Amino acid sequence: MAMPSDSWRQSANRTILSKYSHHHVAVFLLTFFSYALLHASRKTFSNVKVSISSQWTPSSLNASAFIVEPEEIWKRIHLFPNTDAATLFLGLLDSIFLFSYAVGLFISGVIGDRLNMRWVLTFGMCSSALVMFVFGTVTEWLHFYNKIFYCSLWIVNGLLQSTCWPCVVAIMGNWFGKAGRGFIFGLWSACASVGNILGAFLASSVVQYGYEYSFLVTASVQFAGGLIIFFGLLTSPKEVGFPDAAEKDEDEDGGSEEDAHRPLMSSADSDEDGERSHSIQACDPVRVPRPIGFLQACCLPGVLLYSLAYACLKLVNYSFFFWLPFYLSNNFDWKEAEADQLSIWYDVGGIIGGTVQGLISDLLRKRAPVLTVSLVLAVGSLYGYSRSPNNKAINAVIMTVTGFFIGGPSNMISSAISADLGRQEMIRDSSEALATVTGIVDAQGSIGAAVGQVRILLWMQGCFYPC
Repeated sequence: MAMPSDSWRQSANRTILSKYSHHHVAVFLLTFFSYALLHASRKTFSNVKVSISSQWTPSSLNASAFIVEPEEIWKRIHLFPNTDAATLFLGLLDSIFLFSYAVGLFISGVIGDRLNMRWVLTFGMCSSALVMFVFGTVTEWLHFYNKIFYCSLWIVNGLLQSTCWPCVVAIMGNWFGKAGRGFIFGLWSACASVGNILGAFLASSVVQYGYEYSFLVTASVQFAGGLIIFFGLLTSPKEVGFPDAAEKDEDEDGGSEEDAHRPLMSSADSDEDGERSHSIQACDPVRVPRPIGFLQACCLPGVLLYSLAYACLKLVNYSFFFWLPFYLSNNFDWKEAEADQLSIWYDVGGIIGGTVQGLISDLLRKRAPVLTVSLVLAVGSLYGYSRSPNNKAINAVIMTVTGFFIGGPSNMISSAISADLGRQEMIRDSSEALATVTGIVDAQGSIGAAVGQVRILLWMQGCFYPC
């Protein structure tokens, strides 16, 4: 009499294993590298700030800066009188980007739940690549320097890049259920750090020829990635006949409860099971997912609290992201290419932190305690890094530890926890909510990062132009 139960368990195990098909691997890699390419383009701008600042100022440059030719260009055009003013403007561009990015996230999350996310993602990647190309390459080739034009392009770039993150998290949430979500999403959320490493590598490899070539290379790679996404990405398992991850979670939860009281299968039960499965299949087309409203998504348990926490965390994380290479180059007088390469270790720490902390949260089945411990330790690592000596090896070690305790929680909140919040039990019938919730969480984080950039700008202005 135990044989039917054993066969049912074997069938259930095969069902669980079958959800990790080659389609899951393809979705994992495509969404991973789509966002990595976007972050690579952002990192390029961060890594070439020294070169841009030198190019936007007249001949009062230091000996290590690029020689600007022809010289008569600077007799006609002086965008900034000195590098301090250029540095402040670059910081202003960071703030403009983050504010427009935050506004775009509120909108993109709602759009992603209502349109084909593959189209939205492709449009954002390709359009953003074109804006980056115009901003960094075309303007330099034409020697066209205009502050208003730069600000306008960066506003558009922030809106376009905001289409990516809600879509990729929602697509991953469609394919991967809550079983092992902390580890899978922790590993997958390393896409931002991998993108930073890729951007630093691409920028440092061609920056000696001019910063415009750094923008040219990253924009070209990003545009090609957008085309691959358009032709290769599957947004939902239903496109290939697989059940959605939310339906799998519901079936597994329901199956575990029913199995405890389920009688042994008999010959009479098989006919009833066939009728039940037939009736379920007949009812499936009637159950159409309904997109959740924006205000309803804001009122979901935990959304606003994690959004506020992510705002504080992203403020610190993006201060490193935007200014770490610039800080290393100016504070320790290291070459720009060396500072770019050394800044990679912060992202390495973030990759390891997100994966390890996601795995621990899966084992504990709780994410908040892991985040709390990590953020408390992050305070000590930040203090230690502020006292880092002028030694590249020591600096890299402390930087990696800092990335582990800051980048790790940041990756968890923006991916695994956002997926948890968008797949709550109370909105299971409205499964088209994940992109909206992700957009809200990431938008609040971007607002916090933008406020942090404004604070840095005010501090820099006080240093450059004291009263």
